[in-house]
Amino acid sequence: MIIPTRNEAHNVEPLVARLSAAFGCGQVQVLFVDDSDDETPVVISKVASRAVVPVRLIHREPGERGGGLGAAVLAGLRDAADRGAEWAVVMDGDLQHPPEVAPALLAEAVRTEADLAVASRYIGNGTAEGLSDRARVVVSRSATSLSKAVFPRKLRQCSDPMSGFFAIRLASVDLDRLRPQGFKILLEIVARSKRLRIAEQPFTFAERHSGNSKASWREGVVFLHRLSGLRLATILGRHSARAATVVGFAAVGASGLLVNSVALWFFVAGLGVGLLWAAVLATEVSTIWNFALTDGLVFRGHKARPWWQRFVGFALVNNAVLLLRLPLLYWLIRSLGVHYIAANVMTLLAAFALRFLVADLYLFSSRRDMSITSRRQGVTPTDHRPVSIEESSAPCRSGPTDLVVDLRDHGLPSVRVTRSAPVWHYDIHGLVTLSSVVQLRELEHFATDHDGPCDIEIRGGDFGNRQARTRARVTQYAAIPAVSYEEHSGRRGADFLVDMTENICVTVGPMLLTSPHVLYTNVVEALLRFVLVSRDRVLLHSACLELDGMGVLLSARTDTGKTGTVLRLVRESRARFLSDDMTILSADGAALCFPKPLTISQHTLRAVDAGELTPSEWRWLRVQSRLHSKGGRGIGARLGELNVPIMSLNALTQHMVPPPKYVIQRLVRCEESTSVSVKDLFIIERQSYGLEDVDPDTLIDELIDNTDDAYGFPPFRYFAPALVIDGQGYDQLRVRERAILTQAVSGVRARRLATPDFTWADHIPSLIGATDTDRVVDGTE
Repeated sequence: MIIPTRNEAHNVEPLVARLSAAFGCGQVQVLFVDDSDDETPVVISKVASRAVVPVRLIHREPGERGGGLGAAVLAGLRDAADRGAEWAVVMDGDLQHPPEVAPALLAEAVRTEADLAVASRYIGNGTAEGLSDRARVVVSRSATSLSKAVFPRKLRQCSDPMSGFFAIRLASVDLDRLRPQGFKILLEIVARSKRLRIAEQPFTFAERHSGNSKASWREGVVFLHRLSGLRLATILGRHSARAATVVGFAAVGASGLLVNSVALWFFVAGLGVGLLWAAVLATEVSTIWNFALTDGLVFRGHKARPWWQRFVGFALVNNAVLLLRLPLLYWLIRSLGVHYIAANVMTLLAAFALRFLVADLYLFSSRRDMSITSRRQGVTPTDHRPVSIEESSAPCRSGPTDLVVDLRDHGLPSVRVTRSAPVWHYDIHGLVTLSSVVQLRELEHFATDHDGPCDIEIRGGDFGNRQARTRARVTQYAAIPAVSYEEHSGRRGADFLVDMTENICVTVGPMLLTSPHVLYTNVVEALLRFVLVSRDRVLLHSACLELDGMGVLLSARTDTGKTGTVLRLVRESRARFLSDDMTILSADGAALCFPKPLTISQHTLRAVDAGELTPSEWRWLRVQSRLHSKGGRGIGARLGELNVPIMSLNALTQHMVPPPKYVIQRLVRCEESTSVSVKDLFIIERQSYGLEDVDPDTLIDELIDNTDDAYGFPPFRYFAPALVIDGQGYDQLRVRERAILTQAVSGVRARRLATPDFTWADHIPSLIGATDTDRVVDGTE
């Protein structure tokens, strides 16, 4: 039994009691998929502890609720399928779907050998008397008629496609094809599935036991949008989502065209404003209108940017397009004699394509989690805290990149080595040695004169057929442990080949050799991470300092403010420096320094002592820090998903404008330390002031997520799953990394420290060694 709930605390206990009575001792489990903001999950947990039938809970946090009720049901269906269930019965949690009907619904499905059994209000003695008023009856009937008109064949056997009460044979539906939005998951299942045998069971739609209806005019608009999208999906297949977006954008644009034309007429004819100024004012009116509809209806879901940034960008685009429209508008009216309303419509249509591209590719891009790991959270009846019920190292490998497995037994492709004699040698604490034909400034601290065989060798060359291609390609070679990455421009691009037969040999194309920073960040450091794991160390994305004789780790998402905090702690609290970006941890909790040059992003400038830099360096730093800030990298990451040669583009950009990297001694005077035993760990966040302990399971997840976040830029997610280090595959290495990290931080006190204003350095010194677990940080401390 899959029951989606949202703020249904008062309905849970009677619902479970009636289900228990209806099924008796039958083989049934109840799964609540909860999106509540009230005490509903707590009530479910209490009911689960004393219920006759097994009761489980998946609670979705606010950021996980995209897709609404339909997505909640899909999460439940996936969980049921994973647990081997044959049938799933879906019903609402408000008791308008009588629990006593569920066994009969399931029995009808089994008796008729159906794939889907629908509880219908419109056959036999079924009624819809639970609808609260005449208006809801009309709306429900209209939605049913409209759906059957749009899908006359698929819904021929279904009298009530708007029902949320149904039983589904899980083997008969491909859950990966479902893309639910809003309430109508049954319509989604029927529309996207092939040849479902449908049975029906009459039922009386009851009045709500408690709580309020979630239906609204917005859900009605979502339904209409979803219905059209489903119809397009059956016609256009994999292109349907983009087509639906284009159609929606065009529909909003058409309404905006009407608004713009009415506003133009009002300003010209009603207020007597000059034509060009009236066009400007009308554009502002239609901009507000178009933004509200585009943001709320066309590009739905979580967005990568806050609403005000989206609106400002949308307004800038519209006004930029206006500057292009005005000369055309003037020419159409003055030279060709076109009426000003008609000319206005013509110029708006001409601007549609440009506006859609900017809106789709940048302004309304959806929020993406570039983390390699994925987890679902659940609650069991015996343990009411959130626990990880699935941990997968499966990476996100979708995108504009061909993924090829070469099954031939001839080994590597033909390689032409152009630069093989290593000039630079590095020894990282005796754990990993590396040689390179180009200088890697990030490893300058570990430079050595050692010139013998190394664990990792970087050489220049090219490989393969050297032809240009329309898409980037990652090739995993089955005959030997090797992987290659090739971009569009053939032999002149940012290509690389990693041969892991014995030691690791990386053949690098000419474009990457011109930008060693891109080579290190996107290839070398990823290899170092997993080579260190094979040697029982973790390369953790964190800063490390020695403060008052104790080791302190700082972990955060990329570009949160870690570097600025390190600079302030070193300068103001006399902390000894070990690392700013990456720290090597062993299982016994010892940290080894990894002092890469610090990258100065835009918000870090406030912590830099300008007196240590020359005036020209300071001016150039302000330019560099803006380009290489989180916003700049975000644009690059987005471009990486649009079938552009992102590695080559990144290498060229950073060759022209190098990233602002300085060894710490250039920025502040400080003492350094080589190793330290870690005693305190802070996860720093930009939130309202707060301090709390972090439980061990959550800590490991967040530390690994924050480390994965450092490798979010392409092409790591494409080539990493093919890595084989010392006979261990990628999945094995990630499991081993987690185990080492778990042991390393087992004796460390971990706390989450949140401030809204980059002031972590003001609080951390007083928290080192403190025993006050309940202390709350605020703006006055």
